[in-house]
Amino acid sequence: MYEVLRQLVALLMAMLSAGSLVLPGLRQPLAVAQADLGGCPLFPVDNVWHATVSGLAVHPRSNAWLAASGATGRVHADFGAGLWQGGPIGIPFVVVPSGQARVPMTFQYASDSNPGPYPIPASAPIEGGPNATGDRHVLVVVAGSCELYEVYAAQPQPNGSWRAGSGARFDLRSNVLRTAGWTSADAAGLPILAGLVRYDEVATGRIDHALRITVPRTQTSYIWPARHQAGESADANLPPMGAWMRLRSGVDPNRFTGAARVVVEALRTHGGIVADNGSAWYVSGAPDERWDNDNLHTLDVLRGSDFEFVDAAPLQVVPDSGQRRG
Repeated sequence: MYEVLRQLVALLMAMLSAGSLVLPGLRQPLAVAQADLGGCPLFPVDNVWHATVSGLAVHPRSNAWLAASGATGRVHADFGAGLWQGGPIGIPFVVVPSGQARVPMTFQYASDSNPGPYPIPASAPIEGGPNATGDRHVLVVVAGSCELYEVYAAQPQPNGSWRAGSGARFDLRSNVLRTAGWTSADAAGLPILAGLVRYDEVATGRIDHALRITVPRTQTSYIWPARHQAGESADANLPPMGAWMRLRSGVDPNRFTGAARVVVEALRTHGGIVADNGSAWYVSGAPDERWDNDNLHTLDVLRGSDFEFVDAAPLQVVPDSGQRRG
């Protein structure tokens, strides 16, 4: 029996090395390395986005926040392959070279935005496509310098500049958070890219960070690591921006296959962060033609009641840093 197991392990390792192992629900061989972001990390390894929250205590307001967000609502992968209403499904990003030309920016919320110029190419992908009427996020990673620029309500101008609602710059090698009270391209003042489900990382069989999740209604307050609120009421029974949730331990990942299983395991281990107002239990990701939409739709069996909110405060080292304890 031992020899059979040894040979099986050796075979699997050989398949991994050859890139020939395919997980059900994925459309290409399992990769060995994480997705390349221009040679940049997705924030330091001790950043709070990489925290394991499976052992944190349940937040005292968990049941109230679940009820306010819709305990019977279904989880939805807000990303996929193909088009919806004429645009790609999800929030795209692009990696540009270090010499990318920087162009002027004009912001509606200039006091909360990092001033331009930004290294956004004229061809940068826009959430929902060039004719979208939604949030129109643009996310750009600069290779080499490892800068992340994120823009909300982006509109390219004929002269090469951009107009937008707000814009934020992050150093992917740093734990520094945005100025307290500042928005970003997201309502919570957090980086969007950090919480996206990306195909290349899912193809490795593991997501090593928390996921971006939206809920319909939030408090007029925020909690660490969020930096901004966009709530409608001071009601403490509404979740604040930055509220952290995880799938309950009773949710069995073995019910799922392929990409859906990887997402479920991430939500159990790293959880999800309330980053914006929107549809209940929508999990954000990047569009990719390799997604299997039918597989992603199997996540719809999960409901809000399968989550619990946790108290992430013990992870905090200092308020203005995303560095975590443990």
